[in-house]
This record gives sequence, C-alpha cells and structure tokens, in this order.
Amino acid sequence: MGYLTLGYENGYTILLGIIGFVIVLYAQSKVSKAFRNYRKVKINSDLTGFEVARQILDANGLSNVHIVEIKGELTDHYDPTRKVLRLSKDIFHGTSIASTAVAAHEVGHAIQDKEGYIYMKIRAALVPVVNFVSYAGYFVLFISIFFGAMAYFKIGIIIVLATIIFQLITLPVEFDASKRANEQLKKLRLIEIYEEKHIKDMLSAAAFTYVASLVSSLLSLLRLILMAQDRD
Repeated sequence: MGYLTLGYENGYTILLGIIGFVIVLYAQSKVSKAFRNYRKVKINSDLTGFEVARQILDANGLSNVHIVEIKGELTDHYDPTRKVLRLSKDIFHGTSIASTAVAAHEVGHAIQDKEGYIYMKIRAALVPVVNFVSYAGYFVLFISIFFGAMAYFKIGIIIVLATIIFQLITLPVEFDASKRANEQLKKLRLIEIYEEKHIKDMLSAAAFTYVASLVSSLLSLLRLILMAQDRD
C-alpha cells in the first residue's frame, strides 16, 4: 500500500510539472501569435512606436525620459533608474497595432514611476532581494545535495516562494501599465475607436504571460511540497 501511495505522489508531481510547463508554453505562444498578427495591422495614425511613446511622455511631463532602440524581439522595457525607455527595433520603427500597444504600455511604467505608484516601488525594492535569494539559493541547493533531500526541498520552497511574492507584486504593475496605456492612447487621440479592441487584445495577450508564470510557480511550489512530504 505504501508503494502504491508513493507511486501516486510521484505521478502527481510529474503531472504538476508538465501542467506548469504547458501553461507557460501556451502563454508565450499566445503573445507571440498576437504580436505576429498585430504587427501586420497598420495603425491609422501611421505613427511609429517611437512617436507614440514620445507624444505620451511629453503630454505627461516626461520630456526628460529618453527613448532608445535595442536589439531583440519584445525586449522592450522602461528603466526607472536611468529614466530610459528601451524599445526593440520592430516597436521603435513599426507603425502597427503591436508597436503602438507595446510602446504605450512601456510608457505606462514611466508614468507609474513619476507618480510613485506603490506597487512599482515595492517591486523595485524586491528586485535585489529576489535576485539574491535566487542566486544564493541555487548555490545552496547544490550544497544541500550533500546534506540530504529534505534540506534540498526546503531551500527550493523558499526560492519558489520568493519568486511567487515578486510575481504577485508584478501583476498589478503590469495590468495598471496597460490600463494607463489605453487611457493615454484614447485621451491623446492616437488611435481610432475601432482600433481600441485590437490594442486591448494585444495587451491582454502580453498580460496573460505574467498570470501564466504565477500559476506555473504556484504549481512548482505545490510540487515541491508534495515531493518533500514524499521524502519525509
């Protein structure tokens, strides 16, 4: 009977790992598909992502924020320490729904920074803590192999918990940035009424990746707890 229970527990942990992997893979494919589709749909204003970002920044008193082009696909981000908005080539030069949505979303983070958005402050404060826990944790995980499986699982749980806390704080930051993006695009009349749905679809697909990552981390935590109980 004990062996049968052990088999079931091992089956559950494997299943949880597979489910988490599939969810993240699906989310990534969804945002990639949305980006590919909306990259082909031209925005009526014919503004590039750079021009969209610049107009929103200037309208919100953020003329001090510089916009630079970077390599990669969907590598766009706002750097609050240097007050720099970094846009990938397709977004920087593109005149599509995708370039408009992504550029406006990243500007949303710049506006959060200016207004002192509380969740953004908390996330910024957590970054060095999470990085330390992750780097130090994986090193300790390697060492813990020599001290037994339980030590390994306990440290693993701490690492995943730190990741989950960071992801929970990240969700409102990302959703709020998308909300601000929609508001600014409509307020400044950078998009037509019929384009609003396309913008929301693009931003929703991107936001889903953060939700999927959180769900995957929660499944990883449950998986580690089950494995620890199994070992115990």
